[in-house]
Amino acid sequence: MAVYTDVSEGELGTFLQAYPVGELLSYKGIAEGTENSNFLLHTTSGSYILTLYEKRVDRADLPFFLGLMGHLARKGISCPLPVTAHDGTVIGALAGRPAVIITFLEGLSLRRPTAAHCGEVGKALAELHLAGQDFSMTRPNALAIDGWRKLWNASHARADEVEPGLAAEVDADFADFERNWPKDLPQGIIHADLFPDNVFFLGEKLSGLIDFYFACDDLYAYDVATCLNAWCFEKDFSFNLTKGTALLAGYQSVRPLSGEEKAALPILARGSALRFMLTRLYDWLTIPNGGMVMKRDPTEYIRRMRFHRAIQSPSEYGLT
Repeated sequence: MAVYTDVSEGELGTFLQAYPVGELLSYKGIAEGTENSNFLLHTTSGSYILTLYEKRVDRADLPFFLGLMGHLARKGISCPLPVTAHDGTVIGALAGRPAVIITFLEGLSLRRPTAAHCGEVGKALAELHLAGQDFSMTRPNALAIDGWRKLWNASHARADEVEPGLAAEVDADFADFERNWPKDLPQGIIHADLFPDNVFFLGEKLSGLIDFYFACDDLYAYDVATCLNAWCFEKDFSFNLTKGTALLAGYQSVRPLSGEEKAALPILARGSALRFMLTRLYDWLTIPNGGMVMKRDPTEYIRRMRFHRAIQSPSEYGLT
């Protein structure tokens, strides 16, 4: 979440009149993240999140994202729901951007998750994968290898400004992925961005999943690999085997991984690390400093890429 587009109190108040959410009491921008403009709203009927969709979200994809939230909620997954306007529509327009109001989930995102939290995340991810199996809509992963290549082409010339030798290192990774990326593994709806700031907890209990704006059809094991990257590394870039073991055990308690999926984890995890390094690198090089947008340092994902390159066996992630 982030704020790129400012919204005045007057135009927001007018916008809210189209929705059954009461009158505006207060609102504030949410600075975390890099994708859309987000605001926390307090109204006479409760709290909501207002999202204005920025350049990386195609308006044509919004029915998929919003429909998926509703589908998952009906399947028992705790996630936000879009608020329907008085005229029956969900997607409105505000400050020249497509805009949606979604319900507010109670809970906190974690800065220092424990192994127990990681186990809960693994379980919730598997439940999401199963719940999405009969969702009728599909969406290709716009940030699969072809999408990575576009980001890399836009960043390649300046990559060595961030870390000397990075351009040659990533070029070699692309050559490997384009030859060896797994293709015949179980797939379906994945979250694709289940980082700690997209998961809420109340104490040790997971209370909800948010931010489905990268959700798509792709390999389930790729989603697992993304969670290993997001949840199981420490501030010193070391992999926490206890957390990895807990996350994978939680996932497999709901949906056991096949032998082929387990064997593919190292290359999937390295690809996932490259994907997040590239979006961070692109933003690092192109987004101006200042404002309410928090740019994320790409170097921590360069370290993850190197860790995964050295993996000799998927058991090093904590698979039992």
